[in-house]
Amino acid sequence: MKPVRKAVFPVGGLGTRFLPATKAIPKEMLPVVDRPLIQYAVDEAREAGIEEMIFVTGRGKSAIEDHFDIAYELETTMGERGKDTGVIAGTRFEPGNVAYVRQQEPLGLGHAIWCARHFVADEPFAIFLADELMVGEPGCMKQMVEAYGTTGGNIVCGYEVPEDQTHSYGIVDPGAEDGALVEVKGLVEKPAPGTAPSNLMIPGRYILQPEVMRVLEDQEAGAGGEIQLTDAMARMIGTQPFHAYRFAGRRFDCGSKAGFISANIALALDHPDIADEVRAFIATL
Repeated sequence: MKPVRKAVFPVGGLGTRFLPATKAIPKEMLPVVDRPLIQYAVDEAREAGIEEMIFVTGRGKSAIEDHFDIAYELETTMGERGKDTGVIAGTRFEPGNVAYVRQQEPLGLGHAIWCARHFVADEPFAIFLADELMVGEPGCMKQMVEAYGTTGGNIVCGYEVPEDQTHSYGIVDPGAEDGALVEVKGLVEKPAPGTAPSNLMIPGRYILQPEVMRVLEDQEAGAGGEIQLTDAMARMIGTQPFHAYRFAGRRFDCGSKAGFISANIALALDHPDIADEVRAFIATL
């Protein structure tokens, strides 16, 4: 069983729900307290032992590449002024450990993942949706990688949501359970209200075997007229072990305005430098 060394970050979306803020800034670069969303995802990947980062980008996403590059002028100026450059140390990668590939047409999440097929090659890989901010100790992907060491195969993160929200997500059809691990018998993308097989949704964290790329090769468009990753994964069930890992931490849907603001408030209250001041302000509202 090969270790999970690679991660794919599909970051080619337009971020239209945050316009006009995202007209010139990728939504993945929107800050939660003092780090952009994409930095939280990368830090989570690193914590899980992942070494190679693959970004599937689109037009107007150059700020992401710049963020993870060396900023000579900034670092030189900070050094000359006696300021600690360690605060941006996490924005660098080792040479050769980052790759960028462009998704030229917005054909869906499944298509975005397929665009990274040559970089993934024949290895298992993780997928991070950066606008899903997962907060836990240890991080969500580290927990999933540890579970993968036992099960192998494919693992998706599972997160419980109210039943009246299941129509908005990919939902797990569950089988036998073993602690936090849940056997996956099927996957349903955005089931009609009242038809969901469970309330266990998939919040943007996956560990998949490379065979999913061959499934995506001829995957037809599904819900929303897009090539759905959920549909491709469903076709792999029964051919390889497939589990969901029930994550008990906190999830913030930063693809929505309310979720993004909630994340900023919650993480500000966790931040030792500003928590007291923010809490005092909230008390005045």
